[in-house]
Amino acid sequence: MNRLLAVKIDPSTGNGSQTVGSTFPNLGSLISIILQNALTLSGIIFLCLLIFGGLNLIINAGSGDSKKAAESQAIVVNSLIGFAITLLAFFIIQIIEKITGLSIINSSL
Repeated sequence: MNRLLAVKIDPSTGNGSQTVGSTFPNLGSLISIILQNALTLSGIIFLCLLIFGGLNLIINAGSGDSKKAAESQAIVVNSLIGFAITLLAFFIIQIIEKITGLSIINSSL
C-alpha cells in the first residue's frame, strides 16, 4: 500500500488495473507533473495577457486617452513581471535539485 501525505492513493482510477499509486509512485513524480503543467499554463496566460494589453495599448494610445493607455501599459508590465516570477521559481527549483541531489522535476515523465 503506497501512501502519499498519509492518504491512501491506491484506489482504482477506473482505467482497468491502473491505480493512482502506480501512476505517481512518489511525491516527486506528482510535483513534477504539477510543475510542468503550471509552467505551461502560466506561459499561455502570459501570452494572452501580453496580446490583450498590447492591443489595448495600441488602441488607447491612438484614441488620445492617456489614462486607458496607462492601464494597458500596466497590464503588459504586470504580465511580464508575473512570467519572470514563474521562470525564477523554475530556476530556483533547478538550483535546489543541483544542491540537494533530489530529482524534483523528472524530465523522463
